[in-house]
Amino acid sequence: MIRRLYEWTLSQAESKNALWILGFVAFVESSVFPIPPDVLMIPMIIASPRRAWLIAGVALLGSVLGALVGYYIGYGLFDSVGRPVLEFYGKDAYFEEFRTRYNEWGAWAVLIAGITPFPFKVITILSGSTGLNLGVFIIASIIARAARFFIVAALLWKFGAPIRDFIDKRLGLLFTVFMVLLVGGFVMVKYL
Repeated sequence: MIRRLYEWTLSQAESKNALWILGFVAFVESSVFPIPPDVLMIPMIIASPRRAWLIAGVALLGSVLGALVGYYIGYGLFDSVGRPVLEFYGKDAYFEEFRTRYNEWGAWAVLIAGITPFPFKVITILSGSTGLNLGVFIIASIIARAARFFIVAALLWKFGAPIRDFIDKRLGLLFTVFMVLLVGGFVMVKYL
């Protein structure tokens, strides 16, 4: 099923409504959809490099708006769904400790998930369930998603189709390594 969904998403890159579909895919991917907007973005930019920045901007806007829906899912459904499950298993006290720690480092979690291949929807929902400051959440989401989408757009705009394999196979790993080094550097500075 995921493969068919992937193929359908990819086929929409050639649609006359591709920008709208990209915005929609980016929107739902931030809260529930399993296919990242890059699947549409990459062929759209290769086909029309002069529109690279517009395409990245649409993905950014859709993704951040969808992140707000993910945040609301976590925020709105935690008391009715999440808390009873935690109470059933006797883990509600642990969640309060987790909430405090998560909210201390939540901006980093949003940045890391927004840039790396980690499913962004997990962090958007988790951020809402812990009550991460909404302003911090929005700013971190904008920075992370802008970095991800505009770096992909810049690479495709500059190098075209030959860079596609690098983006598909190695850019996620490169983003992950960069974020680990960045966070590790801040942690070392704080504790050394």
